[in-house]
Amino acid sequence: MLIKPIKTMSNPIEQLSSVNADDDLHQPNPRNDYYFRLLLALAAIGTLVVTSSWENFTQQHFFIAVWLLYPHAVYILATRYMEKRLDEVIHYAGYCDAFLVGLLIGVIDFALLPTFMFITVIQSQSLMNNGVRYWAHSLGAIGVGFLISLLFHTPLWRLQGDISIGLPSLIGVSIYFGLLSFYMHQRTADLKERVSKSTLDHQDMRMKMWKLSRYVSPQIWRTIFSGSDVKLETSRKRLTVFFSDIKGFTELSESMEADDMTDMLNHYLSEMSQIIHKYGGTIDKFIGDAIMVFFGDPVSRGAQADCLACISMAIEMKKHMRIMQKHWGGKGIETALEIRMGINTGYCTVGNFGTEQRLDYTVLGTEVNLASRLETAAPPGEILISHETYSLIKDVILCEEKGTINVKGFSQPVRVYTVVDFRKNLGDKQSYFEQRAEGFSMHLDLDKVKNYDRDRVLKSLLTAATRLKNKTMQE
Repeated sequence: MLIKPIKTMSNPIEQLSSVNADDDLHQPNPRNDYYFRLLLALAAIGTLVVTSSWENFTQQHFFIAVWLLYPHAVYILATRYMEKRLDEVIHYAGYCDAFLVGLLIGVIDFALLPTFMFITVIQSQSLMNNGVRYWAHSLGAIGVGFLISLLFHTPLWRLQGDISIGLPSLIGVSIYFGLLSFYMHQRTADLKERVSKSTLDHQDMRMKMWKLSRYVSPQIWRTIFSGSDVKLETSRKRLTVFFSDIKGFTELSESMEADDMTDMLNHYLSEMSQIIHKYGGTIDKFIGDAIMVFFGDPVSRGAQADCLACISMAIEMKKHMRIMQKHWGGKGIETALEIRMGINTGYCTVGNFGTEQRLDYTVLGTEVNLASRLETAAPPGEILISHETYSLIKDVILCEEKGTINVKGFSQPVRVYTVVDFRKNLGDKQSYFEQRAEGFSMHLDLDKVKNYDRDRVLKSLLTAATRLKNKTMQE
């Protein structure tokens, strides 16, 4: 049995922004243009017939033949031979209308009523289609046509109105304006209907785009709509990558009802996402209770600022977990869930991966893998960072060195640190002291110093301080 391939769907953004060419009110309509030109030609032929002498083949007879063939010639040219340049054909045909009217005025001896009627038609058509500039050009074309008619015909200048001469043009022009009014009425009604439909479509499109935006990080969403090309393309950038998950969540979820577990997870991810957006992080993905975020793309404030923003985010997430623990405890969840986090800074490959039909904006590389491994190695409730990250934030963030750990996929042990808090927030409650300089290194954790070692540690610090002070005074 043959299986038919599924038709590939187009990009939803293209579907939302696509516009049907048939709905464009400014699309030229050669058929309507043909009808109006035909009415003008019939009025011109009627006027020529009234003013012609049928004894010999005269110039009037020649112009009757021209006006008889002219509308059909323009229509055939526009619809068969120059359909792709329809705008130009209709535009220049308007100048030809004006030019022929100028010739007509000269041939009919400048008869007052027909002259006034034909010029009025040309003016209204010019203003309606293209505005004042085109109107001025059309008047110029009428003048050129009239001047050329003087080369082969001397007008009698019938300045007095003759109803018998003006009757054909009056009838033709009256019908022209009647049909024009009907056409404008229909077009106005159509415009109102289209505006109403467009408003509804616009609201529907906004709603769909809002729904679609919830699947993409705000930074990436703004990049897409900034005019940048969405294509398979990557680059190397120095990023700070963050991973986190909830220790023990998998075991807890096995003992919970599916609805309760879903509500709990969605609440956790919603709260954490607000903190991520607050510090400008780009959410890469959610994997169950795990979160992957990176800083430094699409917008970067500099490697140090990006790194500090990531650490600040992690500290706030850690503190916010205490609030969430109380919230979950109020709903009967007795397990004190803790979040563990891993952060690393380094050069990563970032951009669009996938196919032309399905793209995923993400980061790849060894530095990303290290951040993930640090998150796995982090104790519950702790933020474990690499030395590269530590070197960028050590002056603002107090960190405790944890030595080196062996990381899967890395041949050499990795030096790691645990984030304590902002130095400015510790004050009198600070229990960990860390300082480095050439010839000096100190790591003091008051909580870990045993009672029987305190006197010895204090004596060593006082001795070192006294000798350093004496050396300074001697110099």
